[in-house]
Amino acid sequence: MTLPLLLAAAVDHAAQPGIAEKFGLELKYVIMQVISFLIVLGVLYKFGIKPVTATMEERNQKIAEGIKHAEEMQAKLAAAQAESAALVRKANVEASRIVDDARKLAKEHLDRQTQEATAKANDLLTKAQQAIELEHKKMLADARTEVARLVVLTTERVLAKKLTEADRAAYNDAASRELTIV
Repeated sequence: MTLPLLLAAAVDHAAQPGIAEKFGLELKYVIMQVISFLIVLGVLYKFGIKPVTATMEERNQKIAEGIKHAEEMQAKLAAAQAESAALVRKANVEASRIVDDARKLAKEHLDRQTQEATAKANDLLTKAQQAIELEHKKMLADARTEVARLVVLTTERVLAKKLTEADRAAYNDAASRELTIV
């Protein structure tokens, strides 16, 4: 209902002369201004707005490519870090295994060296005991010989006579037998 009233008021208002003349508006100048504005707008669009828009689109595309490339590089970096972490873990496991193997080999070597040293020490101890026993037997034999000689010498002096070789051998044998029993 208000629409017809507004249209009627607008027609009455437009019919009133004097507003266009009051501002100095002429239809031919307004049309020329509109045509000039459209020409300037067309030139600005073709030489100003269109290249700027194309440049902005190109830059937006480059920025999008850069972001995409950065995301790809970030993914590759994450993959490389994961791979390097896996390699480090693998190297640590390998290093631990090598260290354990080296410890095991060192322990085996130490055990072997200890066994060899023990065997050599036992061998030396056995040889030393044999040498002591041999020296003891030799010393006993030397002592028997010396005691027998002293017995013969003492007997000769006590009896004041020279003993023959047969008597000497008999006394030596008797002394040896007595010393062997002791």
